[in-house]
Amino acid sequence: MKQTAENRCFDGRQLRYHHQSESLDCEMDFSIYLPPRAATYNVPVLYWLSGLTCTDQNFVTKAGGQRYAAEYGIAIVAPDTSPRGKEVADAPERYDLGQGAGFYVNATQSPWSRHYHMYDYVTRELPELVEKNFPVIPGLRSVSGHSMGGHGALICSLKNPGMYRSVSAFAPISNPVNCPWGQGCLDAYLGPDREVWKEFDAVELLRGGAQSLPLFVDQGADDEFLTEQLHIQDLEAVCRERNIDLKLRMHENYDHSYFFISTYIGEHIAYHAGFLTA
Repeated sequence: MKQTAENRCFDGRQLRYHHQSESLDCEMDFSIYLPPRAATYNVPVLYWLSGLTCTDQNFVTKAGGQRYAAEYGIAIVAPDTSPRGKEVADAPERYDLGQGAGFYVNATQSPWSRHYHMYDYVTRELPELVEKNFPVIPGLRSVSGHSMGGHGALICSLKNPGMYRSVSAFAPISNPVNCPWGQGCLDAYLGPDREVWKEFDAVELLRGGAQSLPLFVDQGADDEFLTEQLHIQDLEAVCRERNIDLKLRMHENYDHSYFFISTYIGEHIAYHAGFLTA
């Protein structure tokens, strides 16, 4: 693991690292913000999963989360969104498949199955790496994300009871088996069997009886992808049917961008701090 960047930020340290990933069989980058408290004590961790076309740097440079992480004494880890490299399978003519679009699944179909194991990376390999090398409290973690990363945050928490203390999302792809983005990626990575797809779909996992932490979701009412891609109404419906605690906030005049995320990221970090630092 090699450090490639460091910047002082709200008296903490914004760091970037490059390492060889075993689960992805390629070299990867991830970013970690260590709050001032981490200079003296071990701290809890919030994992942030980003969306289609993003890298670890979108959150780091656009969300403004470091201010709140410093205030609450929480580290934030931001992985990349897919495996990368010239030997890694890609669909360069598309933005919604291949590099930048790992969808946080474990691919089983060629040519994707060699590298595209983002689910294993974010739930197993990366937390082990972080807990081994940084001043964090083992096992004290929460997860959040945006769009494809919101989907990732939801499925990681649903498929791993006890792994996270809390979960939240911005504009998550909630029911990917029923939207074009999800159908394109899940068919390519997992094959044509839609029953297999359901194992990486938050709405379908909940319909199948998965136990859930309370869910905190912010959604822009003017999000250009709301109707066709995100299917927030399906998440709301299944939570109502299952009597699952869902705090869903619709925000008039907000879209899908990091302007939206930066507006409310402080409230999400405060929410997670209530579970991580109580």
